[in-house]
Amino acid sequence: MAVSLRQRSVLPGFGPALGFTLAYLGLVVLIPLSAAFFAAGAEGWPHFWETVTSPRVVASYQLSFGAALVAALVNAVFGLLVAWVLVRYSFPGRRLVDALVDLPFALPTAVAGIALTAVYSGNGWLGRYLEPLGVKVAFTRLGVLMALIFIGLPFVVRTVQPVLEDLDSELEEAAASLGANRWQTFRRVLFPPLWPALLTGFALAFARAVGEYGSVVFISGNLPMKTEITPFLIITKLEQYDYAGAAAIAVAMLGASFVLLFTINLLQAWARRRQALT
Repeated sequence: MAVSLRQRSVLPGFGPALGFTLAYLGLVVLIPLSAAFFAAGAEGWPHFWETVTSPRVVASYQLSFGAALVAALVNAVFGLLVAWVLVRYSFPGRRLVDALVDLPFALPTAVAGIALTAVYSGNGWLGRYLEPLGVKVAFTRLGVLMALIFIGLPFVVRTVQPVLEDLDSELEEAAASLGANRWQTFRRVLFPPLWPALLTGFALAFARAVGEYGSVVFISGNLPMKTEITPFLIITKLEQYDYAGAAAIAVAMLGASFVLLFTINLLQAWARRRQALT
């Protein structure tokens, strides 16, 4: 008598599940993105190319992607440090600090932008002390960078934190007993398992920073060719009823972001394979 080894599941089978998945992704992701491509080409290729390569738009690309990259790198370093402190040390107020990490998730981006502007403007809490020293934050590229660091930090911390919790502290003690110094312990024992998670947090922080608008638009000052981010130019095109131009810039950003994220995903896969081999 044959015995069926098929396990019952509360979820539907592969066929229905795949159908629902593709339908959902089509409605939420593919159809809107397809509409953006069609809108971008509504006035022809010359108009599209002229729009996405204009000096003002190119300057916004440089600021958006450059500041997002720097902010993600800063968050990768300090996010790892914050996660390490929260996981490996017990101190008064630890739960409060842990809750504050999630504040950029819950805080509306416009509120974050207004708060950062109030803090770093010329008469703000910190700006009044920084500007006499020659450090101007509000309405400069440095202000854009500060806003992107603020909204991107939780992605790194929350991605690295579970991996650190799973790492046994006895590994560090064993490395120390074998004569390894702190740097050797970090580089050879801790960093290899942390690397994929850290790279994932970096990618998430970078992706969020590239498309950020609300927290940046107030503190940047939106100076043409200087502190304009690309999402602001898209909004400007929409306000001018230039829907084809707005879609063209959006498609250009989408393509560049896809290439960068695809590259990061390849690095993640390479890091996981290398970790599995070692």
